[in-house]
Amino acid sequence: MEITKDRLDAFCKLLEKQQIEQLVKDDLACEANIIDRKVTTKPGKKYTKVDIGRSGAYMIVDETSKIFGISAYGVIHRGHYYGTLDTINDYYWGNFGAYKIKTS
Repeated sequence: MEITKDRLDAFCKLLEKQQIEQLVKDDLACEANIIDRKVTTKPGKKYTKVDIGRSGAYMIVDETSKIFGISAYGVIHRGHYYGTLDTINDYYWGNFGAYKIKTS
């Protein structure tokens, strides 16, 4: 399942929203920190890079829409898998690394 603009935009909005919510929870929501949580994307040949501020955060496999963490900028970390663009609501994206939300 390839990446679509709508699903990628939804992921970026959720990521940015939860990053800012976490800043508020941690009482760190000054203007500079909020600006530094701006989420941007950079398309590539195989992967779409997702940056938070000026730092790389996640990479999405273009063919499958699987989301991974990074080990270095532009290098996918297959050990940090965070579902797909269809399962973004199963994770909390506000911390440095996403984690699966426990459902009962």
